[in-house]
Amino acid sequence: MTDPDFASAEFETRTSRVQAAMKTENLSAMLITTEAEMRYLTGFRTLFWQSPTRPWYLVVPADGKPIAIIPEIGAALMKTCWLDDVRSWSSPAEQDDGVSLVIDALRNCPRIGMPMGRESSLRAPMNDFLQIRDGLRGAEFVDASPLLKAVRMVKSQAEIELTRTICGIASNSFDRAEGLFQTGMALSEAFRSFKIDLLAQGADDVPYLVGGAGQGGYDDVISPPGKTPIEDGDVLMLDTGATLRGYFCDFDRNYAFGHADDAAKRGYETLYKATEAGLETARPGATCRDLFNAMASVIGGEGSGDIGRYGHGLGIQLTEQPSIISFDDTELQENMVMTLEPSMTLANGKFMVHEENILITDGAPVLLSRRCAPELPIF
Repeated sequence: MTDPDFASAEFETRTSRVQAAMKTENLSAMLITTEAEMRYLTGFRTLFWQSPTRPWYLVVPADGKPIAIIPEIGAALMKTCWLDDVRSWSSPAEQDDGVSLVIDALRNCPRIGMPMGRESSLRAPMNDFLQIRDGLRGAEFVDASPLLKAVRMVKSQAEIELTRTICGIASNSFDRAEGLFQTGMALSEAFRSFKIDLLAQGADDVPYLVGGAGQGGYDDVISPPGKTPIEDGDVLMLDTGATLRGYFCDFDRNYAFGHADDAAKRGYETLYKATEAGLETARPGATCRDLFNAMASVIGGEGSGDIGRYGHGLGIQLTEQPSIISFDDTELQENMVMTLEPSMTLANGKFMVHEENILITDGAPVLLSRRCAPELPIF
C-alpha cells in the first residue's frame, strides 16, 4: 500500500474548514462524487479513476469524519487514509450500485450540498443520482461549489511546498532544453525526450504534456505531437503538467531553432511584459479581473486571441478555480497558487502563449516556476 501524501492533521484541517463553511450555509451534509474533492478531503489517490465503470461517493457530515461509500475494490486503499467509516459493496452491481448505501448515510439530512457550478461534474450515473434523490424525498440539494472553491483555493503550507518542488523539477528540465531538442527531431520524439527528463528529475508522473511547433509560432496549444520534424525557423512550445504526490505544476516555455522572425521575437517580448504586469498586480485584494486587465492592457494592439482567460488556480488539479478572466471578481488571498498565462496572435498570424506559476503572499508574489528568459531563446 502507498504511504499517505500528508499527515492526518492536514485532512482534519481541510475537513474542519469545509464543515465550518457548511454550518454557515446551513448544510447538514455534503455529497461528493468527483476525484479531486474526494482526494482533497481523504487523501485517497489512485489511477483507478481512469476507469468509468464504478461510482464513488463521499459523504461529509456536519460534524465528524467523512464517510466513504465506495466499491469494494477500493476499500483496502481507503482504509489506509484517515477515515474510520468505509462502507463498500461489490461493484459493478446489477441493480443497486451503492445507491442504497448513499441513501442510508443521508437519510436524516434535510439540506445536502453538492458541487453544481462552474467546473463541477457528477461522476456517477445520472439515473443512480435520481434514485438517490427520490429515496431522500424532502431533502433539498443545493449548490456547494462556491463553498468548496473558497476552501480549496487557499493552500496549506504542505500543499505549497509540494507545488514548489514539482515546479522546481519542471524548471530543471526546461533549463536542459538545448540538450533535449534539436532540428530534425520529430515533435513526438521531443515530447518523449522531455517527459523522460521530467521523470529523471524526480516527477512522479507527467499526465499532461502538450504544445506545438511551426515557422514563426504555432497554430494551437493542445495537440498531441506528430512526426513532423523540427526545422530552422520553428518556434517550439511545450506546456507541462507534471505531478508530485498528486500536485501539479503547469507552465510552458518557448524556443526557436536556427533563427526567429521579428513577429515571433516581438510576440515573446510582449508576453514577457504582460506577465510582468501580472506579477506587479498579483497582490491580496486585487481581483482576477484586475489581473486579466493588467495583462490585456500590455497585449492590447500588439495582438489578439480568443483563448478566453489569462491563467487560473493550480493544485491537485491541473486547472482549478478561479479564472483570470474579465468577469471573475474573485479576490486574491495570501497562499493562493495561480498561473499567469497571457497569450496572443502574432503579426505573422501564428499563436504564442507564455505561462508562469506563482504564490500569492502578503506582498509581492513569489515565482514557483523559474522565470523564463526575457528574450526568445534560439538554439
